Amino acid sequence: MRPEILTPLYQSVQVLPKIGPKLAGLLGRLTRGTDGDEARVIDLLFHRPYSLIDRQRQPGAANAVDGEIATFELHIDQHMAPPPGNKRLPYRVTGHDRTGEMDLVFFHAHAAYLEKTLPVGEIRYVSGTVEWFRNIPQMVHPDHIVSAEDFAVMPLVEPVYPMTGGLSRKVFGRAVSFAVDLVPKLPEWLDKTVLEPRNWPEFQQALIQLHNPKALSDLEPTSPHHSRLAYDELLATQLALAITRQKMKKQKGVSREFSGNTGRKIIAALPFSLTHSQTTAIAQIQADLRKPERMLRLLQGDVGSGKTLVGLMAMADVVEAGFQAGFMAPTELLARQHFQTMQPLCAAAGLRIAILTGKDKQSHRKAVIAGLEAGEIDILVGTHALFQESVAFRDLALIVVDEQHRFGVHQRLALSAKGIAVDVLVMTATPIPRTLVLTYFGDMDVSKLMEKPAGRQPIDTRSVSQERIDDVITGLQRALANGQKAYWVCPLVEEAEILELTSAEERFAALKSVFGDGIGLVHGRMTPAEKDAAMASFKSGETRILVATTVIEVGVDVPDATIMVVEHAERFGLSQLHQLRGRVGRSTGKSSCILLYKAPLGETAKARLNILRETEDGFRIAEEDLRLRGEGEVLGVRQSGAPTFRIADLQVHADLLEMARKEARLILQRDPDMQTQRGRDLRILLYLFGLDEAIRYLKAG
Repeated sequence: MRPEILTPLYQSVQVLPKIGPKLAGLLGRLTRGTDGDEARVIDLLFHRPYSLIDRQRQPGAANAVDGEIATFELHIDQHMAPPPGNKRLPYRVTGHDRTGEMDLVFFHAHAAYLEKTLPVGEIRYVSGTVEWFRNIPQMVHPDHIVSAEDFAVMPLVEPVYPMTGGLSRKVFGRAVSFAVDLVPKLPEWLDKTVLEPRNWPEFQQALIQLHNPKALSDLEPTSPHHSRLAYDELLATQLALAITRQKMKKQKGVSREFSGNTGRKIIAALPFSLTHSQTTAIAQIQADLRKPERMLRLLQGDVGSGKTLVGLMAMADVVEAGFQAGFMAPTELLARQHFQTMQPLCAAAGLRIAILTGKDKQSHRKAVIAGLEAGEIDILVGTHALFQESVAFRDLALIVVDEQHRFGVHQRLALSAKGIAVDVLVMTATPIPRTLVLTYFGDMDVSKLMEKPAGRQPIDTRSVSQERIDDVITGLQRALANGQKAYWVCPLVEEAEILELTSAEERFAALKSVFGDGIGLVHGRMTPAEKDAAMASFKSGETRILVATTVIEVGVDVPDATIMVVEHAERFGLSQLHQLRGRVGRSTGKSSCILLYKAPLGETAKARLNILRETEDGFRIAEEDLRLRGEGEVLGVRQSGAPTFRIADLQVHADLLEMARKEARLILQRDPDMQTQRGRDLRILLYLFGLDEAIRYLKAG
């Protein structure tokens, strides 16, 4: 049970004034990265500001600088509504101060509302961005219009947060300020020896300071309040991993006995031979499976290095030993793709394989669940549907998890609970630097697949300015006439108000006018059936261009697709661009990747695109990405919507991570069941960061 003191933080944001279901959903998309889930109060509290708006400048109308944010004390002179029937013209309100005149401009205005808000003859304070037009300063839709009394209490320094389409800065800022008021005073779980030398505030105070910055220095991740919260988050994560490790050590493993014959049948059915890395990884996994200890191994392999086959070989060994195996993919699309890849190989080796996803018909579900319980299914492939309580294995021995960062520690624990001493093999196509392996996976054993299958050619990677998009489209027309297929990736699904980025839907419409019906669209807001249909059309060649968002980033396999266009490449992380590029170059034909960017490029964006042109080595790219961007993007989780660190930044807080790891171990050495007063306080910390699964481990002993 979550401690009662945290209840206010785990309520839906609908408890906050003026937040209804629609806004709660938008806030959920922004803070939790998921569609359909409402945000909770705590999600707003952990959504960090990244910049400031300073409204302290009051230069006077005549001295206002074009493009700058400033505040003015205006005497309201006149309202000028547009002529009836001409809605394209704006509504104007004129005013003046001691230095000169200023116009306030409103489009699609409600006259009655503006007359009430800006009464003629009265003084109003307005704040917003100034634009000069026909030698008069004007402000289009001011951010604030307040009376003198309200101005006296209005904060003149405002935090700026990452936003999503359909949500205004003002609405979000108001919601956060109400959320901060709900933070209870919590017991102190940190030791004085950690707090005092660093001048860290208590947790509640740190959150208040995070959302009320007074100067740019308050936004620095090294500031005392930010460091405090980062350490709390790192300590919670390290404590959860340490508890999980402690639990795993307490549970004895099972030695699996097998000859390897089933695996040899799979290899005999392959049209290619294994790489040296694959052979090594298979041998390491077989050694783990034969030991009477639980396997917890991370298999890292670059895009196209053949991880799925290594996973299948491990499952074949376990089935030969008389057990069952589960293979879990992050999306339905990938689960079906893995199933189709494995099915013929399983048939050749006499393995019974089935698939279970969230959208299966009830009759199929019942048949699969019954077959699983009866032991008539050896390998079950699926999505998070495998977690459901109704899914019971007769004798589960191994779980292979594809793209682990799309699943939290929670899901890993839930799946392990479906069998006795279940071995776990985690696979990721994102080469992860050592720091992150330790942070996210604890002390896991690691196998790496370093080579690509024989015959793969390097991908010709070029960066091209957005201004030359017509040349790119002309080149595509030539390539398609020669029978090639292409992906075109955009960063957004629909036009966002704030970012001027081409959305997938808009680009799809523009390209359709050139290419006609030979073009498909796939994005995260479509239903699984719609996504599957779009992918199937592209795979079969019915459509030859697929416009997509990053839903195609991981694992989508269309070997005859040879061109990848990434629009607004400067908006993507290095590892993510590398993943996207890995969708092509999957056969022996020549492939190319075009990175369209909007000039001028910042230094980081320039460095990112240069590295991609220089190398296809995923491990080098991951290290560079960690240096340039930070841990969330390296694992791909920021874009995929899975939770990563919300406060901590591993580049800045690496020393705190080391400190947290040592402290977590010390805490459990002194108080293995966390029953002391400090142990109980630390349990609150685990609940606070959503790591309550670890507490269930403590209770289960």
